[in-house]
Amino acid sequence: MQTNLIPAYQNTPDGIEAESILRTCVHCGFCTATCPTYQLLGNELDSPRGRIYLIKEMLEGGPVTDRTVLHLDRCLTCRACETTCPSGVQYGRLVDIGRAIAEEKSPRGIADKIRRGLLRLVLPRPLLFNSVLALGRVLRPLLPHAIANKIPVAQHPPARPTTRHARSMLVLEGCVQPGLAPATNVAAARVLDKLGISLLSAPAAGCCGAVSYHLNAHEDGLDYMRRNIDAWLPYIEEGAEAVVMTASGCGAMVKEYGHLLRNDKSYAEKAARISALTRDLSEILAAEQENLLRVLVPAQRGRVAFHAPCTLQHGQKITGVIEALLVRAGYELTQVQDKHLCCGSAGTYSILQQDLSRQLLRNKLDALHSGNPAQIASANIGCQTHLQSGTALPVRHWIELLDEALPE
Repeated sequence: MQTNLIPAYQNTPDGIEAESILRTCVHCGFCTATCPTYQLLGNELDSPRGRIYLIKEMLEGGPVTDRTVLHLDRCLTCRACETTCPSGVQYGRLVDIGRAIAEEKSPRGIADKIRRGLLRLVLPRPLLFNSVLALGRVLRPLLPHAIANKIPVAQHPPARPTTRHARSMLVLEGCVQPGLAPATNVAAARVLDKLGISLLSAPAAGCCGAVSYHLNAHEDGLDYMRRNIDAWLPYIEEGAEAVVMTASGCGAMVKEYGHLLRNDKSYAEKAARISALTRDLSEILAAEQENLLRVLVPAQRGRVAFHAPCTLQHGQKITGVIEALLVRAGYELTQVQDKHLCCGSAGTYSILQQDLSRQLLRNKLDALHSGNPAQIASANIGCQTHLQSGTALPVRHWIELLDEALPE
């Protein structure tokens, strides 16, 4: 793709990166076949190729309207197009750049600004989020059905194992996961404990930065990243082997710290080190497979439909690993059609684009239910909560299922 960026974007970090990405696109249109919003809406501007044209026009000085912002907002950033693209177009990075420019050129209305500001205020702050969640649980019988369904019942997991092993790894607690699904990290700690690894938490670490960054508050997001880096590095210096992610959305973001902070002289090297040490929990267990097989108790454990989050299969390019672990643990995995398609959660998308999100949720649940599973498993808290809002089947993190397959 030929480009002719206006001077305002030439020789800037975002402009240079965007131009490099744009020039890899060959207009083939393969991305339209796997784009969830294009499949629903049939509008070229709601496909990756169409959005690429919109971003190119902006960078070349073209008009930016509310419609431009709308088409970019409708993107889930699921990155299925990246998996499909034969040219390796880094669409996820391009759309982040494009959204920030579009919002600057065509400012949002006051209502939209307030809504997005509240999401950035509440979601990344566990104390505030948990307070809102607790209030929602109390008021749940009085709330509209659509809202009440999004509030999960409280979990009461067992205590985590004490730190007792020579080997240790860090875990990101996350911002909403401790309140919505505290059993996830407890199960992760229990499984790793049985493999001789203690899972540590850095109290000063918080939100991975994805909420703010993907809502176009890039500097706010980068500040969250810097805080996490500062919180984790002392543990790494003391011997922590890895930074473990139990939420694939956070994992996809932390693995990009090195790239996103590459121009920060104070953090570029440290961020690259953190990204290099970051592993999805499934990657850790796959590497510890021999130890895991020694402690697994063979049994038939029922039918499970596994939903692979977009941030796992398209963002981190991890496919088949969790499924293999569950099969070895004795679970029967059902067939899921169109498993490459997004469930509609996509961070804050289910709140900001509710109609499209609900359509995607219905389609995804139809596919997951088709094999008559006893339960659904996923690998990301957003997907887990979103799926649970539309089904009576239990939706759990896959590590909880693996924990149940190990002896006490």
